Amino acid sequence: MVWNKRALTMGIAALLLLGVGFAAGWRSVGFSDRPISQSPGEQALHHYTVSGSQSMDRPPAAQQSPRALPTAPGAAPMSFRGVAQDVLPVVVEINTVEVVRQQVPRFQSPFDFFFGPRSPQQQQQPEEREFRRPGLGSGVIVQREGNTVFVITNNHVVGQAGEISLRLFDGREFAAETVGRDPRTDLALVKFETPDEVPIARLGNSDDLYVGDWVLAVGNPFGFESTVTAGIVSALGRRPQPGSPIAGFTDFIQTDASINPGNSGGALADMDGNIVGINTWIASRSGGSVGLGFAIPINTARRAISDFIEIGQVVYGWLGVSIGDVSPQAMPGLDEDLGVTGRQGALVMSVHRGSPAARGGIRPGDFVTQIDNTRITDATQMTRVVGNLPPGRQTTFRLIRDGQERTVNVTLDRRGTEDQVADGSQVWPGMTIVPLNDSLRQARNIGDDVEGLLVLNVVPESPAAIAGLRPGDVISQVGDSHVRTAREFYRVLARAHGEILFRVTRQGVRVVAGMDAL
Repeated sequence: MVWNKRALTMGIAALLLLGVGFAAGWRSVGFSDRPISQSPGEQALHHYTVSGSQSMDRPPAAQQSPRALPTAPGAAPMSFRGVAQDVLPVVVEINTVEVVRQQVPRFQSPFDFFFGPRSPQQQQQPEEREFRRPGLGSGVIVQREGNTVFVITNNHVVGQAGEISLRLFDGREFAAETVGRDPRTDLALVKFETPDEVPIARLGNSDDLYVGDWVLAVGNPFGFESTVTAGIVSALGRRPQPGSPIAGFTDFIQTDASINPGNSGGALADMDGNIVGINTWIASRSGGSVGLGFAIPINTARRAISDFIEIGQVVYGWLGVSIGDVSPQAMPGLDEDLGVTGRQGALVMSVHRGSPAARGGIRPGDFVTQIDNTRITDATQMTRVVGNLPPGRQTTFRLIRDGQERTVNVTLDRRGTEDQVADGSQVWPGMTIVPLNDSLRQARNIGDDVEGLLVLNVVPESPAAIAGLRPGDVISQVGDSHVRTAREFYRVLARAHGEILFRVTRQGVRVVAGMDAL
């Protein structure tokens, strides 16, 4: 009987545990009255909104768990519930609709549909139709002025949307409109109106992040609203590959917190519940998360938010130079010629006429090593540093010219449109040169008796192009000076006045080209 009692007791306990397991399993399943559907021709899932409904996979505020107990400094947290409780209310779901006009074939009969027109005369012009292309993303509530609430998100989330609606964490929905967009940083600001109270995010300091710090990513991946994932800061200062469609005017935070389509524009938060980044893109061959997610640092977004609210667009500083790297792969032998071997920086190849650089005394051939207190590593970084400087402020440039270190003070202008910046007619001299070596001679069939500097490329419509200089030309003389090294070439250019004559060897023929000095 004793054994039977023990068996009976153990059996009852097992049944109770099984019941608890079923209950836990049932509670772990989320149900939503907001269906997910896929639009024709679209690869991403879109979340359609049912007005007045409350999603069952989001617990009411009263049922949320209390904040987690703090842990010792440096220790892994036992729970992220406190951070999630702070961040979830400030992250919104953004639904967009873009109207796209496309031409579709027009058929007159079933015969034409299956077999095509029976004669050229029966061919019909295509019909233009409108299609509504839905989109989904996330955003972060960052500021309020009166009844106007501002939400930061990605430029690629908003795009050219004609309709924008926001759904808050508590289920409230609002129509929204775009305040401003910036493709260079992939940031956009939208706004909505409400007299009611809404939570505002606490913006942190992304400069305080270190590799290995815990972070949470919050957003709406694939339409699964208010999703929280955890990871660490995997790397800082990440840049997209040259030529990629990713915005190149920022250094990204890399994280292994799971980020998927729909997370774009959502929050990356630290363990104090501060927003330290805006999730933007992933590196993946499958389209889903593989632990390579990237976020825009919140310090970059802060300035964009201010510019959007004040003037509707992000304002960039403009120096007015064309720059490049002096790596052996890009410009062989140039670093030795200029005396900057082993130095980090960016080479000024051309200067825009009338630009801040020209007025401040920066010249072609200058090798920029530092801007204010920021050391320059390469041309890409210099572009970002200059772009993020405010116009109208005097900026100090440290550079190497003719083998000597110099300091130049320049007051930046406001960057114009892409057409204005890319105007080749103002780029002086508008060409890139490298010293000749054996491999270049062999590749371009240049004889050993030809001495000088090889023209690698020429900017269209620039003074060099108008003068008739072409890629492949060998410049042997500038004015009255023979030039054999890049240092000599740039030294003569910097001192030139009036018209400059270039003596050039082109496919064995000597020619002369001329242009006005800067």
